[in-house]
Amino acid sequence: MSKSKVAIVSALSVVALVGVGFVLEGAIATNDANSIMVVQMPIVGTLNWYTTPGTQLSWWGRVTRYPKRDQFWFSSKTDQGAGPDESLRIRFNDGAQATISGSISWEMPMDFNHLNRIHAKYGSPESVTKQLIRTVLEKAVYTAGPLMSSTESYAERKNELLADIQEQVDLGVFETVTMPQKVKDPMSGQDKTVNIVRVKLEGGKPKHTIESPLKEFGIITYNLSMNDIHYPDEVEKQIAMQQQAIVGVSIAIAEAKKAEQAAITSAKQGEAEAAKAKWAQEVEKATAVTSAEKKRDVAALDVQTALNEKRAAILRGEGESTARKLVMTADGALDKKLKTYEAVNALYAEAIKGYSGSWVPSIVMGGSAGGGAAASAGSGASQLVDMLSAKTAHDLALDLSVPRTGAPEVKNTALSLRPASTN
Repeated sequence: MSKSKVAIVSALSVVALVGVGFVLEGAIATNDANSIMVVQMPIVGTLNWYTTPGTQLSWWGRVTRYPKRDQFWFSSKTDQGAGPDESLRIRFNDGAQATISGSISWEMPMDFNHLNRIHAKYGSPESVTKQLIRTVLEKAVYTAGPLMSSTESYAERKNELLADIQEQVDLGVFETVTMPQKVKDPMSGQDKTVNIVRVKLEGGKPKHTIESPLKEFGIITYNLSMNDIHYPDEVEKQIAMQQQAIVGVSIAIAEAKKAEQAAITSAKQGEAEAAKAKWAQEVEKATAVTSAEKKRDVAALDVQTALNEKRAAILRGEGESTARKLVMTADGALDKKLKTYEAVNALYAEAIKGYSGSWVPSIVMGGSAGGGAAASAGSGASQLVDMLSAKTAHDLALDLSVPRTGAPEVKNTALSLRPASTN
């Protein structure tokens, strides 16, 4: 075969291969694991959906692929999203404006009814993100802004702003009501009237005007995040001044509360000191009362003791008196009389013992047969003693005679020296 024929055959082979490639490319289509593929069949126009990965016959139909999950960026950062600033504008109830930068994740439904409606309405994933996701998000941001002031969105209610936007994206925009309200301007301290937007509640939950379009198409959103809220320079300055004013007011309130607390503490301390002093007086009073009562009780006890001692002394005296009376009645105080008698005779004996003179005259007329002066002296002393003894016995009413044995006992006013026999 000549060289020219070989060249012609080679060229025809290449054309045939290219034609076969074009034919095969239109006849089959490959679906990735992270996408959903729809094939619109030629002539009849039916839609065939493929949610699993693999190669399918497309029969030269129109093939469209949607991501199962995607991230929509509304960011002001050039390295996020499509590149240019895609942040969303927001206006707050104090008239200040800002732009919100962030992202939200969304997922396609997996049932064919929702997929057919999405494809019929939008026809491509780009249209879904721009005409559906972004539009719903813009409406939610627009409605959430008037629910707070720029200062609140800057500080204490930033998380609440994020939650309001997410709920309206998922369930639909809030039904709100606007009402005038007087508030204190943090800058001037003067009262001013502002329009406050409040969300209507139904059963304790926010009421939504219409259902979210995303819910209508079965698209799920989640993980809404904000990476920046950009305020214009004049708003930034105003917010900074308001923040300083609010801080100043907070400090003043705190100092006022501190002073009030100090006053309360001082008053409480005064009350405590007064109560302490009062109780000290009560303690002193109670101590004095207790001491007085103690002295009174001791005095009463002393009186009672004295009365008891008096009564005891009286009783002892009465007892002793009765005892003496009984003794006197029983023996006529014989024991005492005998002791007295013995003592008197002892004194007589002592006196006679020490006497050296004559007890009788030295000349006595008459005398005994064995007389003499000595005998007379002795008999004289004896007679004197007998006489004094008799006198003492008489004074003491003592009967010194010894009763005869067997003779009846004579009772008289004088007491016998011996007690009467009990036999």
